Amino acid sequence: MSSQPPQPAHLPVVAEVVRSGFVECRHHGSVVVLDADGSTALAVGDVESPIYPRSANKPMQAAGMLHSGLDLEGELLALATASHSGEEFHVAGVRRILAGAGLTEDDLRCPPDWPAGEAARDALVRAGGEPARVTMNCSGKHAAMLATCVAAGWPTQTYLDPGHPLQKAIRESVERLAAEKVAHTGVDGCGAPLFALSLTGLARGFQAMALAPEDSPEGRLVAAVRAHPAYVSGSTRDEAALIGATPGLFAKSGAEACYAVALPDGRTVALKIEDGGQRARPVVMAAALRRLGVTNAVVEEQAYAVQTGGGVPVGEVRAVGF
Repeated sequence: MSSQPPQPAHLPVVAEVVRSGFVECRHHGSVVVLDADGSTALAVGDVESPIYPRSANKPMQAAGMLHSGLDLEGELLALATASHSGEEFHVAGVRRILAGAGLTEDDLRCPPDWPAGEAARDALVRAGGEPARVTMNCSGKHAAMLATCVAAGWPTQTYLDPGHPLQKAIRESVERLAAEKVAHTGVDGCGAPLFALSLTGLARGFQAMALAPEDSPEGRLVAAVRAHPAYVSGSTRDEAALIGATPGLFAKSGAEACYAVALPDGRTVALKIEDGGQRARPVVMAAALRRLGVTNAVVEEQAYAVQTGGGVPVGEVRAVGF
């Protein structure tokens, strides 16, 4: 039986899918916006019950690694937070992290997988390749976990065990940044421990990192993500486009349509689309950013996802209630 508290019977609609002037689908969800001072500026739906933020937790996990001795900078530090597309530069970066720790991809404990990016996956298939641990989208995080273990003198074979010193340190980092205790520990898709937080706790964590001193582990991590957004996701992904177009933006999405972003002044947005519908995720985030007065070509483009019929636009995914 699940230990998760019961969710509200009916979360509000946050996005609609419109086709030929007819609403054919609705996405329910929750959104929280924090002001620069940490106060709640907007709360839609349930922002206090625990959820699995999935890969949106990765920046807080990477901060825990830095505090434990991980020595990465620049694009490789950004890759430690990644859910990457498996492009050549991602795979090469993972191998660089491992080699720097005296390890190889055989030491990874994430499952073998095809690249998450369609182009990278197709290229691997054409080349006669197979699913591999190094092309799994979480391999950057796993390589960084292993490098942290080497730096701290911890065993590498059992680094995914929730009782391992690495995972204990990561949990402490998540709880410190989110300013709340982990509500439940599960297993993420990559095999690593997954820590449940409230949506507000996730937002607090991103805000704390965005406002951290530049020379702190959190400040270094945020700077790496801002400078190398393609390493955090992929060269054609919506996250990378949003970070690249919005000065000072710090962002990370996760499976099941979780997403958190923080602006350099500390204003922060975190959201969860209840049914996990990824098509609604960037649309709702763009609407929340527009509400905060953030606008640029990418925000405007992501605010409406075009729906086609017969190869021509006939509708859109649009945010509701913003």
